[in-house]
Amino acid sequence: MLCLFLLIVVAIFAGLARRLNLPYPILLVLAGLAISFIPHVPRVPLNPDLVFNVFLPPLLYAAAWQTNWREFRRNIISIFMLAVGLVGFTVLGIAFIADHFITALDFRSGFLLGAVAAATDAVAATSIARSLGLSPRVTGLLEGESLLNDATGLLALELGIAMLLTGEAPSIGGSLLRLLWLIVGGIGIGLVVGRIANFIERWISDGPLEMAVSLIVPYVAYLAAEQIHASAVLAVVACGLFLSRRSANYLSAPARIEIMSAWKALDFMLNGVVFLLIGLQLPYVLAGIHQYSSWTLLLYGLVFSLVMIVLRMIWVFPGAHVSAWVRRAFLHQNLSAPDTRSVFIVGWTGMRGVVALAAAFSLPITLSDGRPFEQRNLILFLTFSIIFVTLVVQGLSLPPLIRLLGLDNNKEVEEEELRARYQVLTRAIAALERQRAAAPPEEEHDFDDLLDRYRHRLEAITVFDRLSRSAGVANDEERATTQRHQRRGARLRETMAVERRTLLELRDSGAIGDDVLRRLEYELDLAEARYDTRE
Repeated sequence: MLCLFLLIVVAIFAGLARRLNLPYPILLVLAGLAISFIPHVPRVPLNPDLVFNVFLPPLLYAAAWQTNWREFRRNIISIFMLAVGLVGFTVLGIAFIADHFITALDFRSGFLLGAVAAATDAVAATSIARSLGLSPRVTGLLEGESLLNDATGLLALELGIAMLLTGEAPSIGGSLLRLLWLIVGGIGIGLVVGRIANFIERWISDGPLEMAVSLIVPYVAYLAAEQIHASAVLAVVACGLFLSRRSANYLSAPARIEIMSAWKALDFMLNGVVFLLIGLQLPYVLAGIHQYSSWTLLLYGLVFSLVMIVLRMIWVFPGAHVSAWVRRAFLHQNLSAPDTRSVFIVGWTGMRGVVALAAAFSLPITLSDGRPFEQRNLILFLTFSIIFVTLVVQGLSLPPLIRLLGLDNNKEVEEEELRARYQVLTRAIAALERQRAAAPPEEEHDFDDLLDRYRHRLEAITVFDRLSRSAGVANDEERATTQRHQRRGARLRETMAVERRTLLELRDSGAIGDDVLRRLEYELDLAEARYDTRE
């Protein structure tokens, strides 16, 4: 019943978010927050083991699978500055501020607070950044940061817990060696699992079986890395990136369509439940805090959130220039000076999510001598505060802010796609023309039919390109061509509607069974999807 309740709420509010043109993670967090105040509604505690071992592997895998490897590789220095440098700067900055300005926290508990909340969330960044029309460079940077900084954040959490329980600060050398093992071991396990999965996948051609294997793979990578105490997050990310790059070689077209559809639905459901759970945790967050007034808690939450945002802003501007210098000087990349507007958006888009909250819930309840860890509840509340502020407040402000800065409606991906379509169709037409010249006379009609189809598609792309370059100002010939394609599209859709109605009539009359209906309907769906993509 509880799972059904969560899925129903996710479906309702995700649909509402689409109607309101809002990122659905934001609305689901608000929905969970509102539901948590309703009496007699089932309470759903956030189990850290459930988050880390059940939800996180497939969500990370899906995020890594969708990552633009070209931008990831190109931005690796900038990503490293954020995923390692910014996390360390944030943890130490929060520890210093907590020790000097928050009387309830000392350096050790402040270090833990910084470790819990320093890393941005891959799920939140991927779910929101892609819907904002940002350039692929900015989106790739945000996604790359959120995929890699968990290793640094979890190392800081590990060191903070050790420092809390033993009272001794870890050595710098030991910490660096531990970080090195987390990175090398995690990436190594991910690549090994990826190669094994790649080998197995080549012998599978059945779509459902492919889906089952693809769901097992992230859990294998995650648990294998856990066993050797390496970064399970990096293992899943490395495995996802590796297999994503090779999926075109081992997945058949029907299997790829089935798997992508299934993963899209699974990713949506898991994301929805995760963001809903964040909002539902408010009663548990407030349950242990009785010694503070509501105004004091509100002040603490606002000040801490502001400090986190300021620390990120302080880092990203000089960090962007340092990264650009390193990339020019050592990687010989041809880069212009960092765009201040884009750097500001990167600084403003430091979203936290369920991983931070799960990490806070995983903090020890008692110290090594048996005394209660009194600051745990305050750390939990402040973590919830930064998640709410960065995800909801900053998330809602992003679309108007991006429009104000003139960073919306980026055409880079669209233009790149147009060039790719043009080259693909041009080479396909050239190959067909060569084959037609060598074909016997009885096959010429078949080649003419194929060439006609490909040339119409190429003509549509060429017209669209001219219209785009002229910013919507077209001459009469271009308008006439566009109208002709629109008429052809309308006729195609009307014809497909007739085909669908005929199929339903045949099914309803008993002339064909549902299996035949689904097979032919699937072919129509593919044809319509191909046409919609071209348009």
